[in-house]
Amino acid sequence: MSIMMAVLVAWLFAVGTYLILQRALTRIVLGLGLLSHGAILLLITVGGRAGRPPLVGKGDDGAGIAAPLPQAFALTAIVIGFGMTSFLLALAYRSWTSTNDDEVQDDVEDRRIALMADDEGHFRAPDPSEDEPWDEWDEATS
Repeated sequence: MSIMMAVLVAWLFAVGTYLILQRALTRIVLGLGLLSHGAILLLITVGGRAGRPPLVGKGDDGAGIAAPLPQAFALTAIVIGFGMTSFLLALAYRSWTSTNDDEVQDDVEDRRIALMADDEGHFRAPDPSEDEPWDEWDEATS
């Protein structure tokens, strides 16, 4: 049973990572949801078999108990995942109402700064007398 849970956790992480790398905000929110579900399932699986008592009794040597700490971590992960999902849904709704589009746009300022780098990756201060990086930037943005 634990191999099947490990495969399910790996599948949730893989699909969640794939969805996060997309440009649509709804896919990013779904990917983060799958990642949080995978983390919760991983924490519950690490906690031990279901049905074992989480506390040690008087006559018990502690061999058959379930670990209570992963269960507490799983509850915390559920709350954090719910808060993060609601925040991202609010951001996606705000983006949809302002642009009527679900796709994340490129940052124009980031492109401009990237064009200021030389071939070795070092940044140089723009010289106002030369228009070379700005000409490339105008061509890239048009």
